[in-house]
Amino acid sequence: MNNFATLRIALNALRVNKLRSALTMLGVIIGVAAVITMLAVGAGAEARIQEQIKSLGSNLMIVTAGARTASGVRLSTGTTPSLTEDDAAAIARDIAEVEAAAPSNRGGAQVVAGGANWATQIYGITPDYFIVRNWSLDAGRMFEGSELTGSAKVALIGQTVARELFGDADPMEQTIRIKNVPFTVIGVLRRKGQSMMGQDQDDVIMVPLSTARNRLLGASQGKLRQVSMIQIKVRESANMSEAESRVRELLRQRLRGGPGVEEPFSIMNMTEMLQTQEESSRIMSMLLAAVASVSLMVGGIGIMNIMLVSVTERTREIGLRMAVGARSADILRQFLVEAITLSMTGGLIGILLGALSSWMIVTLAGWQIHMSPESILLSVGFSAAIGIFFGYYPARKASNLLPIQALRYE
Repeated sequence: MNNFATLRIALNALRVNKLRSALTMLGVIIGVAAVITMLAVGAGAEARIQEQIKSLGSNLMIVTAGARTASGVRLSTGTTPSLTEDDAAAIARDIAEVEAAAPSNRGGAQVVAGGANWATQIYGITPDYFIVRNWSLDAGRMFEGSELTGSAKVALIGQTVARELFGDADPMEQTIRIKNVPFTVIGVLRRKGQSMMGQDQDDVIMVPLSTARNRLLGASQGKLRQVSMIQIKVRESANMSEAESRVRELLRQRLRGGPGVEEPFSIMNMTEMLQTQEESSRIMSMLLAAVASVSLMVGGIGIMNIMLVSVTERTREIGLRMAVGARSADILRQFLVEAITLSMTGGLIGILLGALSSWMIVTLAGWQIHMSPESILLSVGFSAAIGIFFGYYPARKASNLLPIQALRYE
């Protein structure tokens, strides 16, 4: 018997009991749909983390000023004025693994433009900040050398600030007031999106570092050249852990902190944090897919159960076919094809259901998902394997029947 005839007989046998075949496939349908949906959600989470890594900047470390104690109360990180522009220059100059080091100051302020106002974060920066953060402009220009050294009243604004202060109007060369100091908008930053902590990175205004100190944060800080943080970009080929150790040792020497002495600064390795988060997300998505795969196993058990019932019901038919010349291999192939057809059909329907559920997650929950061709092929292959694994025993049992005993079966 050729394969086409075997397939036709198998389809006819399934067509006779449409409802039973549909219920048998239900377990496989739900299992495949669950696997595809979970893999899509997990892949979307990984893609989101990759976007966060890119938005932060590659190989990024952040050095912040240390905490201090006042009247017995431990204050937050950054309250000790321990870091200066000279420390950032020393890091970039003396540590070979460092590509750029960007000192910066920040603080919150209410910004006014015309009849609109908005509370946002103000950053005092140097040009190295854009190298470290892989940031560029959507419109306008960067700060010029004379503006950086002369405490010029110019500003770059983020997309959120531009929208809240100017709406659809062009913000270029418009005047905004920060702490009652007028600034001219010379550029609009490229959109960054949310950080891994959920903060809007586009809700920011950037001014020259000297301007932030001398005009917005106080002249005393300007005299000391103090900064609240230094953001460091490590070269792609360098080891992040080794670079972090070198930065820590250099700052200890410059800030006179030895062994056993509390460091007046802290270092955060953002790349390692994000990679850890990515690994956790990958493990979670694999766990979810494994749990969803249980539905496929349940569907396979259902296929085996129904195929055993089918063998029992069609014992006399099997005997008749053997009596007119069918071989055991033909019987084995027929029932195996029936099981594979059930699982594959359920798998294809499950793919459509998984795609629909993924679309509903995006539409209703707003989650980011990514349904890859690899996950679809994996689900189809797994459903076919389920049909072969759970369909083999009933098919083998049918092929081992003796024609005389099968014809006598009531």
